[in-house]
Amino acid sequence: MARIDAFLKLGREQGCSDIHFTVGMPPLVRLDGELTPLKYREMTREEITGIVTEILEPQHQARLEEMGAVDMSYASPEAGRFRINAFRQHLGLAAVCRVIPEAVPQIADLGLPPVIARFTNLNAGLVLVTGAAGTGKSTTLAAMIDEINRNRNLNIITLEDPIEFVHESKKSLVMQREVGTQVHSYSDGLRAALRQDPDVILVGELRDYESISLAIEACETGHLVLGTLHTRGAHQTIHRIVDAFPTEAQGQIRHTLAETLKCVLSQELVRAADGRGRRAVMEILLVTAAVAQMVREGKVFQIPGAISTGRRMGMQLMDQALLTMVRAGDVDPDEAFLKASDKREFVRFVTRPELLTLAEGGPGGGARADGDAAA
Repeated sequence: MARIDAFLKLGREQGCSDIHFTVGMPPLVRLDGELTPLKYREMTREEITGIVTEILEPQHQARLEEMGAVDMSYASPEAGRFRINAFRQHLGLAAVCRVIPEAVPQIADLGLPPVIARFTNLNAGLVLVTGAAGTGKSTTLAAMIDEINRNRNLNIITLEDPIEFVHESKKSLVMQREVGTQVHSYSDGLRAALRQDPDVILVGELRDYESISLAIEACETGHLVLGTLHTRGAHQTIHRIVDAFPTEAQGQIRHTLAETLKCVLSQELVRAADGRGRRAVMEILLVTAAVAQMVREGKVFQIPGAISTGRRMGMQLMDQALLTMVRAGDVDPDEAFLKASDKREFVRFVTRPELLTLAEGGPGGGARADGDAAA
C-alpha cells in the first residue's frame, strides 16, 4: 500500500471532496466547501516528495519535470479512485487529490433538474456543461453518459484528462481514452474518434479553437458531442465559442452553432441549507428556434431574457434556480445571495446582516460577489 493511501482513505471516510498536501502544513481536507486540517503533524518537504512521487508513473514524472504540474488518475484498493494534480510551488512539491465517488452517479441522485435526462436522448448536436473549476461538471457529464449507457445501444467514446469515473459497458459500448496517456491531445482524440464509428463523443474540455471546431464538425456529421467549457453563464459560453474563431470566420460559426448547439448547462455548487454537503444549481439554456436566431444574428445579449421567459420549457437563469432552491430550503441563503447576480430578491432570506452591503448599488448589487471563497 502506498503511503499516501492512508490519508486518502481517511479523507474519503470523512466525506470530503478534496485532500491537499503542502509543505509545512498537515494534510487538509475540503469538507462542505471549507478546508479543515486533519489531526496530523506538519509535513516536511521530504515527506510530501516521497508520498507523491511514489505513485507517479514514469510518464507522469516526466511531465511534472517538464511542465511543473501533472494531472493523473490514481486508484487504490484501500482508498478508492482519485484525480490528482501534483505541482511544484515555492515550498516544494504539493498535491490536490479529488475524491471520485465509488459508483457512477445517476442524474436523479445528483438532484439535477429532470430536463437533463432529455438531452441524453439526442441523436446529434452539441451539449455543453460549463462552470468554474470544481463545480461538478465532470460528475454531471458522468451521470449523463451513464444514462445513455443504461438505456441506449450506442458506441460512446470519451476523451478525458484524466479519466475520473470508470464506466462499464452496459447497453452501450463505452471506450474511455485518457489525454496524455492513450492519446496526445483532445484534438488528436477527436480526429481519431471520427474514424471509430462513434455515436456519442465526450470531450472533457474544449480548450481552444482546434478542439472547439473539431467538436462542432463532429456534430455536423451526425454525432452527439458532450463537452465542457470554463465559462459562467449560457450567453458567456456562446461568446467564448465565437471569440475562439478568427474574426473573418465568426459569422459562419454563429450560423453553424445555431444549427448544432442544443443546450448549455451552467453549473455552480452551493452549500446545503443544513451545512452538510453542497448542491448543484444550474442555469439551463435550450436552443429553441428563437434562441438560434439570436445566435445567428449575434444578439447573444438577448439570451438571458429568452431563458427567463422559457421556464415552461425547462429553461432557468442561475438567479431563478438559486431563488427556487432557497425558497425550498435546499441551499444556504447567505451563499445563494453571494452567488446571485441580482441580489435584491435574496435580501429577505439573508441571515448575516453584514452581507447586505453587497446589495447596494442596484440590480447587480454593485460589484458581483461570486462567493468563491465561501464555496
